[in-house]
Order: sequence, then structure tokens, then C-alpha cells
Amino acid sequence: MKFVISTQEFNNLMNRCFNVVPVKTTLPTLANFLIEAVGDEIVVTATDLIVAIRCSAKAKVLEAGSTTLPAKRLLQLTRELTAVNIEVTTTKDITDIVADSSRFKLHGMSTQEFPSMPEMSGAVEIQLPQKELKEKLFRTTFAVSREDNRYALTGLLMQVTSDMITFVGTDGKRLARSHMATSNSEAIGNYIIPLKAAEEMIKNLKDDDKPATLLLNSDKIALKTDDTVMVAKLLKGEYPDVTRVIPEKSQVVLTLHREELMSLLRQIALFIADSMHSVRFSFSQGELRLNANTSDIGEGKVSMPVNYHGQLLEIAFNPTFFLDILRHTNTETVNLGVTDSYNPGVITDPEAHQSAGSLFVLMPMRLNEE
Repeated sequence: MKFVISTQEFNNLMNRCFNVVPVKTTLPTLANFLIEAVGDEIVVTATDLIVAIRCSAKAKVLEAGSTTLPAKRLLQLTRELTAVNIEVTTTKDITDIVADSSRFKLHGMSTQEFPSMPEMSGAVEIQLPQKELKEKLFRTTFAVSREDNRYALTGLLMQVTSDMITFVGTDGKRLARSHMATSNSEAIGNYIIPLKAAEEMIKNLKDDDKPATLLLNSDKIALKTDDTVMVAKLLKGEYPDVTRVIPEKSQVVLTLHREELMSLLRQIALFIADSMHSVRFSFSQGELRLNANTSDIGEGKVSMPVNYHGQLLEIAFNPTFFLDILRHTNTETVNLGVTDSYNPGVITDPEAHQSAGSLFVLMPMRLNEE
């Protein structure tokens, strides 16, 4: 195998695959990239046996072939190179890398030991605009649980109906839901996408309206674009009925300036000791006051004007979770729906219709006595 490729292009190619490479593994070959020179393309593949990804880029292929090379070391090396192009030559399991006057040799492993990409025969296909799919995944994946005590919640729920796809992520303390239109009655069902796979989809989807293809069968999901193929095993299990925690109606709906609220939350978060502490939201005539008080740090009080006219209404939220939600919206203002101190808060886009856009639910925390 022999090829010449732009150093930057080669780095981009490996960066798109690197997060799939397992940090620890009992199979040494999984710590490698499979690198193939085919036609006028270089194809890089990585897998951890749950998620597999294959990315391609144009290159000058002088001799077709393949090898596997240690992923972390190869990426670290090429990141340090200043040469515009690099030349890669493999003979048996030894690869020579030439960049201007620099020369390196890397020992690889047999390509026969590298797992093949899973087959998706008989899968149902759905075509979706890349930008919209990326946005919906971005708005929901952050809320997926990072803890494995509730296995199904460690994945992103994708509900497919005849005319809509709904993505739901939750860790029991917050929930994010987003819809997008589709038309494929053959794919109707619920699919739980592993968090790692959902995050890699976001990373590899582009911000344009070119189509991406989702392929679905009973135990796997695949994403295809012009230069990427990713296949992941779906999580097994029943996803909880999240509609029960989404309030049907809030007693009070307030319009809040997103950037101003984010700034105040960042300020007030400095006065809480850890993630278990909360910030008190106090709504009074035309004003929202945020207060945090911890014995070992001190006290912070900030305020902003709001369109509230009623009796004092107080509720406590985790400021980190609230900030996460605000970071995953992109409108100038957001609507916050609250009922009392004990029911969840609902954050929505004021311009979005209920059947479109995104909805976020944040569970309240206990109000501490001041």
C-alpha cells in the first residue's frame, strides 16, 4: 500500500473515527485504525464492537492495499507534523511515514484480525436532511444518562411513526424531546441508540441539507452520508413512558431572555458547593430573583425583569442542568412554564409549534429555608 494525502485531511479523517476506538480493550486490534487505500480514496475504520465507523477522503493512491496502525499514536504523530502532505507506504506490517525531511516507521497488525463492518441486510431506509437530523440529535443527546443503573436511559430513544421521528433523552432529572417530520411507515417502532453512537452521528453529520440515510433493523442502526458509514448495535430493553413526567399544562408561562439568564446562572452557580445544590428562583411582580446560599462559600443574589404579575412563586432548580438546556437551544428567548414548587419546569422555544421544535423538562429540587 502506498498513498500521498494532505496532512490536514488525514488528521480530519482520523479525528472523525478516533472517539470510537476503545480506551481499554482485551483485543489489541481494536486499539488500531484499519487504513485502506482503494481507488482514489483513503478509508479509515474504527470499532469497539458496539459502534463501528468508516470514513473516507480523496487521496493520491499509488498502490492499493491495507494495514492496521495504533490509532492514538498515529493521530498524535500526524498532529505534530507541519508538512503539507505525507506519504504512507506499507510493506507487510511495517508502515513508513514520510513528511518532508521527517521519516517514521510504525508497526501494525494483520488486517485479518480486524473485525468487519456489521451487515445491514434487510434494513429499512429513511432519508433525512443532515442539518436537521444533527440539530435534533444535538438538542436531545446531552440529557441521556451517563450512569448505567437504568440501562435503557443510557441510550437515546428514537420513536418512528408514519409521519414523524421523535428523539428523547433523559437521566431522570431532566428530559429533552425533539420532533422532525418523515414519511416511512415501514420503520415504525422504538429504537434505543447508544449514547456513543448518537454523539458520533452529531460529529459526522454536516450543516447542510444534503441527505443522510438511516438504516434500521431489529438490533442495529446505521448512518450513511457521502463519506461516512456508521453502524451501531441498538440497546435492548423498554424505555420508560416519558409522557407521564411532561406536564400537560403549566399554570404560569414566562418569556425569558436566554443569554441574560445564562449569564445570571453562571454567576450564581459560583455560590453552590457541588452539583447537589440548587438555586432558588423567586418570581414576583415583574422580576425574577436567583439566590444561592452555602455556608462554606457565601451567598449570591441576582435578578432580571420578567413578564410575571402574581403572588410570589418560588421553585429550585439545579443551575448546571438549566444551563445545559439553555446551551442546547438557539433562540433569543425561551418560555419557562411552572406551576408550583413541586412540579417540573418546562422550557420551550416560544416560536415553535407544539408538534415541532424541542421541549425540555427540568425536575425541581427541594427548596431550602433561607
